[in-house]
Amino acid sequence: MDSNLYLEDNISKSPAIDLLKQLGYTYISPEDCMVQRGSKYQVLLKGILRNQLRKLNRFEFGGVEQEFSSANIERAIDDLDEPLTDGLIKTSEKIFDALMLGKSYPETVGGGKVLSFDLKYIDWDCIDNNIFHVTEEYSVDSHDGEHNARPDIVLFVNGIPFAVIECKAPHITVEQAVEQTIRNEQADYIPQLFKFAQIVMATNKNSVKYATAGTPKKFWSVWKEENQEFLEGKIAECISDRQPTVQDENIIALFSKERLTELTKYFVLYDANVKKICRYQQYFAIKEIIKTINTDDVQGNRQSGVIWHTQGSGKSLTMVMLAKYILLEMSKLEPKVVIVTDRKELDKQIAKTFTHTRCKPARATSGKNLIGLIDEGKADIITTIINKFNTVENSGLKALGKDIFILVDESHRSNYGELSTKMRVVFPNACYIGFTGTPLMKSEKNTMTKFGKLIHKYTIKDGVEDRAIVPLIYEGRFVEQAVDEANIDLWFEQTTKKLNDKQRIDLKKKWSSMKHLASTEARIKRIALDVNNHFVEGYKETGFKAILATNRKRDAVSYLTCFEQFGDPKCEVCISPPDMRESVTDIDESTDNRVIAYWNKMMKQYGDADSYEDSVKNRFVDGDIDILIVCSKLLTGFDAPVCQVLYIDKELKEHGLLQAIARTNRLADGKDYGLIVDYRGLIQKLDAAMNMYSGAGLENFEAGDLQGAIVDVITVVGKLRQAYTRLDDLFVSIKNKSDTEEVEVFLADDKKRETFYNLLCELGKNLTIVLNSEIAYQDIPKEERKRYQDAFIFYSKVRRSVKIRYCDSIDNSEYEPLMQNLLDNHLSVVGLKQITAPVDILNQSDFEKELDELGSLRSKADAIQSKMTKSISEKYDENPAYYDSFSKRIKDTLQQYKEKIITDAEYLEKMRSIMADYASGVTDVKYPDRLKNNVHAQAFYGVVGAILDEEIDNPKNAYLVAEESTYEAGAKPTKQDLIADIAIQITSIIEKHSRVDWTNNKTIHDRIAQDIDDLFYEYECTGKFKLPFDVIDKIIENVKTTALRRFKS
Repeated sequence: MDSNLYLEDNISKSPAIDLLKQLGYTYISPEDCMVQRGSKYQVLLKGILRNQLRKLNRFEFGGVEQEFSSANIERAIDDLDEPLTDGLIKTSEKIFDALMLGKSYPETVGGGKVLSFDLKYIDWDCIDNNIFHVTEEYSVDSHDGEHNARPDIVLFVNGIPFAVIECKAPHITVEQAVEQTIRNEQADYIPQLFKFAQIVMATNKNSVKYATAGTPKKFWSVWKEENQEFLEGKIAECISDRQPTVQDENIIALFSKERLTELTKYFVLYDANVKKICRYQQYFAIKEIIKTINTDDVQGNRQSGVIWHTQGSGKSLTMVMLAKYILLEMSKLEPKVVIVTDRKELDKQIAKTFTHTRCKPARATSGKNLIGLIDEGKADIITTIINKFNTVENSGLKALGKDIFILVDESHRSNYGELSTKMRVVFPNACYIGFTGTPLMKSEKNTMTKFGKLIHKYTIKDGVEDRAIVPLIYEGRFVEQAVDEANIDLWFEQTTKKLNDKQRIDLKKKWSSMKHLASTEARIKRIALDVNNHFVEGYKETGFKAILATNRKRDAVSYLTCFEQFGDPKCEVCISPPDMRESVTDIDESTDNRVIAYWNKMMKQYGDADSYEDSVKNRFVDGDIDILIVCSKLLTGFDAPVCQVLYIDKELKEHGLLQAIARTNRLADGKDYGLIVDYRGLIQKLDAAMNMYSGAGLENFEAGDLQGAIVDVITVVGKLRQAYTRLDDLFVSIKNKSDTEEVEVFLADDKKRETFYNLLCELGKNLTIVLNSEIAYQDIPKEERKRYQDAFIFYSKVRRSVKIRYCDSIDNSEYEPLMQNLLDNHLSVVGLKQITAPVDILNQSDFEKELDELGSLRSKADAIQSKMTKSISEKYDENPAYYDSFSKRIKDTLQQYKEKIITDAEYLEKMRSIMADYASGVTDVKYPDRLKNNVHAQAFYGVVGAILDEEIDNPKNAYLVAEESTYEAGAKPTKQDLIADIAIQITSIIEKHSRVDWTNNKTIHDRIAQDIDDLFYEYECTGKFKLPFDVIDKIIENVKTTALRRFKS
């Protein structure tokens, strides 16, 4: 079997390009791309774009169709290439607007009249009018020339880069391709490519993830094709000579011409300076909704239905995308969309989203305003809060149209009750699409048949498997409380003497209820202390936060008082006004002095209720509040990915419980689970394996619908044991696992080291959960628990050492706070420093401190070798010959050590000698005398010499230095003298042109290229030598690369 088959190009990139060609993309070589681009900084294929703009755009005046002027075509190209002044996302948003809406340009028409006409970059109505290209190894320079990146595949629509694909071989994780793409998007790399990109993909043939520009690693998604007929048809059409791969399926699903343009037009959104693209369930839900609403129900109206997409999976954005799709796709019918929600945030989100379309959104500010908007019919989309329908229904106003679409958020709460009837009175013939984030209860499934069918579902289990949400872990911590019934009865009789019998009975029921009994100050203090210790020891230093849910506003204020006495962590309360009930089960607290005093304090500080709530929410989301204390507010419809723990001291059940616990399931870097700590004993049975759930009304749901919703903390014990076994098995071939030197030498291999880092991280994550859980902690025998703790400490020290030794960047950096917190707070490890980014080898004092941490002579030598090798790789383009000299010395020394010619001490001594020369710039590279003290010319001597050394000797290039010509002291010029002259002249050319902002100036780049070309032409004319054009072009490119590194703007 040919091992070359498993190389990245052969197994991933080449099949991808072949498939894309079958899908209708025209291949364009990197060389032809360069002709179109002009420089490596530029990314638009301007020639293709120019031709397409002419082809797609005409304007009519006086019955005559005319072309746009050449000047306006060039302006349109320049205008599309927005500068990155405002950063990647805002710049991308401006470009997206231009792609969606086009631009307007003035043209002079009959009689010298100047009118403006619209110009479009993409024909969204007829996809076949656009042209699609694919290229490979798309070399792009950073703005300062410091970096060059070569994305494996770039897809173009009309010469505009729409997609970027990073390919890896199967043995390399797809996460590495994701990280490489994210690195390339950064400001100091090549964001100018990604500002145009709508879809980015990472693939290793067997695993694929996709996203859009600027997406953090945690939010890259998997695509699962639900339209099998479409997929199988394309496979049969395009792949006949091999077995289709996961990569093939994803390329078809995302990059077929119709899919790429459809996803861009309808399914890319900008939300609070974040660019987002749909997940697969959002796309297919909307496609199913469109099918559904295009059929009639028994009354002859459009068919209605329900979407169940689990919380945290992007349900709100699905509503926005659906509204956009309906308004754009069905525009000829002049549809109206009303989005009914119970939160203001969605209103704002929708209004902002529609700025990228020609649709007209409006927010109903009151019931009266909602009536006006409906009556006027001017707005395409109206967002409203559910309770405004009371006013509308009372007005008698009706909208009878069938092309009205009512999208109802959390329809299990609002759409099956009284307000549903009121909406239907106002919109009797409308199409209703209900959205719910929690499973439908058994009773609701029966009710749903009256409302419409279940159109699409995305379950909790789906979300966890796709890593769209994190799994939830449950721990019950019921706090016992002894009740002194005799004293309570005595107190009760004394304080109720003046009440009649009925009043006394009512009050006794109230005080006997669990809600009030549990609110005693002593119980709150006990729970507050437990929460404080649990959070400070387990989570405070990880960067993640918590929510504490209480039954009453008074309890919330009491908890805050306790936490303030502890002094740490930082806590805040978010409640509604004292006279407002947050839920139907809340008691009236309008006369509670403690609640009133706290509320007045907040109003004095913030001015009004909205400012108070917004400030607290924003500070919590930003990580400035450790524990947010709430009653019912913010337990639904509030997204805070930073929240990892929910402490429950509140009676919750059914949908309310499922919505509350979902506050912790949002994705964030370093967050693998959400933790539910229950002080109420709400859940009685939680057996995911047996599919059995009871307590808090969970038995009222179908067990299958709750699968994956939440697991008992005790299951983590098994994961901890498994993680320890896997880590221990990694070193099974080592004779002495406690010998740190043997372990570190074993980890010299990059792949083994990566596996080690990941396994240690997994052990740390599970050990953290167990050590923070009373139940799980007690479930593991003391000796076994100590074995896991000792292993984590030992291997953490190994990790610290090998990262210095082999100059690794931080592995699993998102989990670094968690790992350090575990060492500091639970394992009390002294002297193990937190791992930081590698120290620069030229920073000798800091690097020597790192070396002092290493034990053996070999480990110190390995660290110097790794550090220098990395530094040489980063700086190589500045002076290839210079850095090659150090690479050779390092390789020679390594070879001597491997062959046991030198000892550990000699190995270290040689490496220190090389490092000293490297730091002081001492090299064995011999330069002609005339280059002495001219470091730039020395660099160009190395660049040019690497190419000319062989080319001048080539008979085809006619080396014609005249016999009679003489040089210094009458000596005949050597080849090295000639190359030195060229290097000096090239240095003069660069110095002449390098000025402020030259690095991104294409005109200056062209002048440099022309001057160098003229230089070689002069050598040809004087009969010294003649070089082929491709060799001259290669020299010019290499010179520019080196110049950009050496001559900063």
